[in-house]
Formats: sequence, C-alpha cells, structure tokens
Amino acid sequence: MLAAVMHGPRDVRFEQVDDPKILKPTDAIIKLSATCICGSDLWPYRGLQPIDGPAHMGHEYCGVVVEVGREVKTVRPGQFVVGSFCISDNTCPHCRFGFQSSCVQREFMSGAQAPYARVPLADGTLVATAELPSADLIPDLLAASDVLGTGWYAADAANVREGSIAVVVGDGAVGLMGVLAARQLGAERIIAMSRHETRQRLAREFGATDIVSERGEDGVARIKDMTRGVGADSVLECVGTQQSMTQAIECTRPGGTIGYVGVPHGVTFDGQAMFFAQRRMLGGPAPVRRFLPDLIDRVLTGKIKPGKVFDLKLPLSEVAEGYRAMDERRAIKTILTV
Repeated sequence: MLAAVMHGPRDVRFEQVDDPKILKPTDAIIKLSATCICGSDLWPYRGLQPIDGPAHMGHEYCGVVVEVGREVKTVRPGQFVVGSFCISDNTCPHCRFGFQSSCVQREFMSGAQAPYARVPLADGTLVATAELPSADLIPDLLAASDVLGTGWYAADAANVREGSIAVVVGDGAVGLMGVLAARQLGAERIIAMSRHETRQRLAREFGATDIVSERGEDGVARIKDMTRGVGADSVLECVGTQQSMTQAIECTRPGGTIGYVGVPHGVTFDGQAMFFAQRRMLGGPAPVRRFLPDLIDRVLTGKIKPGKVFDLKLPLSEVAEGYRAMDERRAIKTILTV
C-alpha cells in the first residue's frame, strides 16, 4: 500500500510500504475511514525532534475492523472503531486508575497516515460504535482519537469545574479542543490566548468568552487585569515551549491548577519559585482511552462538533502538502481522506 513516510526534516513522502499484518494475537487491522496530521508531527518535521531512519507517520485514526488476532474479544470485523494514540491493555493498575497512557504495556500508535493500520492491544485500545456512523460524523470521531481527547485531558487535569475561570495557552488544534472541553465541563469564563483571527473565531465558536492576543509578560499582565489581580482557577498549557509554560504558571492563581499537554521542548522550572507559587500541575500524554466512550457519545448525540478543527481537507496522496500547510500556519489541522 501507499502511505506517509518521513525521511527527515521537511521530507515527507507518499510511498510504497508493506501492508500491515497481525503480528500478535491481540492485534487488529483496521481500514482507515480518515486520518490526519497532528501538531506533534511537526516537531520532527521541523527538525526539532530526531527520527531514527524513515518513520511511518500517523497516530490519529478511526475506521472499520477488517481482521483480528485470535485473542481479541471486544471488537470484531465489520465494526467501526476509534482508538487512542496511546496503546494500552486497559487492565493494568495504571489503566484501572485512569492513566492508560502510562500502561505497563504502553506503545505509541504509528503508521496511521495510510489506508490500513495495525492496532496492538486491540481490546484495550479500541472503542466500537453500535453501528457504522454517517460520513459527516467521521471528522468528529477522528478528532476523538487524539486532539479532542488531549484537549479534554488538559481541561480535566486543570480541574475545570462548573463556574471556573479557565485560560487556554495555545491556539493550535489542541488548544481549541481545550476551549471546547472547558465549555463542556462548565467553565464560566474561558480566556483563549491567540493572535490569529481565524483561530480566534473558532475559539469563540467552541466557547471562548474572551480573547487575549498578548504573550509573555504582557499576556500574564492582561490575564491578571481581567481577573482583578487573582489569576485563573484553571490553565491549560497546550504548546510545550518555555514561554508558554512560564506564561501558564504565572497566569494561575495560588491553589489553581495547570493541565499541561504540550510536549515539552526546552522547558525548565525554578524549584523555589514553584514552591512559593503554590500551583498544582498535572499533565503528560493524554489518557484518551479513559475519555473515549464519553467523547464518542457526545459526538454521536450531537452535543459537540470537534471536527470543525479540521480546516484543510486533502487526499492522503497529498500528505506532504498537508504538512507544509500546517508548518506554514496556513492550516490549523489537516484531515486526509483515504
């Protein structure tokens, strides 16, 4: 089959690869209904994260099961499924505690920018819908696989509650999903930090009540001014740079919580400053599997439309253009039709 392979920085090719096969009795093979490009894919694309040889790209996926290993019990061929980007057995102590992204058998999904993909630990990773969804729901369900689940985790980890004041640092796809999640979880005021008009509009559509375009110290000062010098109850850090993390910490009130899901690159902390700041922090790779049943239900019942975050649609064969468009900020997130 033809699939996306990254050979190095800014070198993504649509080329021949082996068809996926059942390698373990707990595997499933799915036929992708759609796939997409993640903001985290841009780190190696920009040369900011090394790759060891050609890498089969893609970790966001949904589709129809075509084959399962002999030990798979909970999904079967013909079912439509959504899976997490973190592979998990969903039975280990960490999974049972709600942190499937720290599963003792954890793997990270790869090779999903393709027509077919192998999903290890299918029973613990995949969630099936009761029936095949209509085509218009595919983007929304695909979003649940990572970007929506990650934004949701950012809000959950930041302890967003009814009546909260929440700040979202980052206006990429995850940040925008964080806005949506904060609204669904009952935040009274949601301040999205964004400098880009198209992203600001989408943030408001997802539930942002305020937009702050300033960054760094100016952004912190603006948040403090808007909260009468107190700071926000909950802050969602959705970027992963030193500036964004510092901004998130300083926007948070004492006793408030930071949910950080941006993969850190060059981020350091001042221990004494953190000690006296008295902010809670929780983050890391999102345990999307914990949220999938609820998110799928919200999509299927029309409560949320996260697929609006996809503002560029391309055939899989044009995957390289999808990367360029996101790298150049001509697109928030690219969906690839298979």
